[in-house]
Amino acid sequence: MTPLHLEASDALLVVDMQYDFLPGGSLGVPGGDQVLGPINRLIKLFGEQGLPVYASRDWHPGDHCSFAARGGPWPPHCVAGTRGAAFSDALRLPPDAIVVSKAETADVDAYSAFNGTGLAGQLRARGVRRVAVCGLATDYCVLNTALDARANGFDVLVVPQAMRAVDVNPGDGERAIAAMVERGALPVQVDELAAASV
Repeated sequence: MTPLHLEASDALLVVDMQYDFLPGGSLGVPGGDQVLGPINRLIKLFGEQGLPVYASRDWHPGDHCSFAARGGPWPPHCVAGTRGAAFSDALRLPPDAIVVSKAETADVDAYSAFNGTGLAGQLRARGVRRVAVCGLATDYCVLNTALDARANGFDVLVVPQAMRAVDVNPGDGERAIAAMVERGALPVQVDELAAASV
């Protein structure tokens, strides 16, 4: 296996590793806890090389438009300030991780970490040209984040072993990965990055 070398212009983007999206949460993704190990390996790798780590989170008001009570598709989840909205204690985010909050207003939903957050500008200001995307869920927030990263001109690595899908319709996760690759994202395994050096 030829290692894919990380570069000084790389960043890691961990999507929505919050309690409500983990098994037992109000919108738990099946097998969502299984990605914690691979994601923590990625965090360690990027951290050891001084590369920035970003972590997105849903940070909803209690009357958010995505909730079923307002006609949305989902049960209440990730209400700002609740345990469900907190990052998993098992997620080893570094102290200097940059937290990106999305869908913070009642009437606007945002699957993508780039939607209304200023993330693209933050990345460019740090000289980032390529992002590695992982987290939950493959077929919603990971998909939209990766597609928006490409639309904003960033190169994208996606790490399938470090993401899981909701699969409302069977195969949604696989189709999401195919859609990301079709738009130019490169799928990689954690071990392909393990020997990388800046």
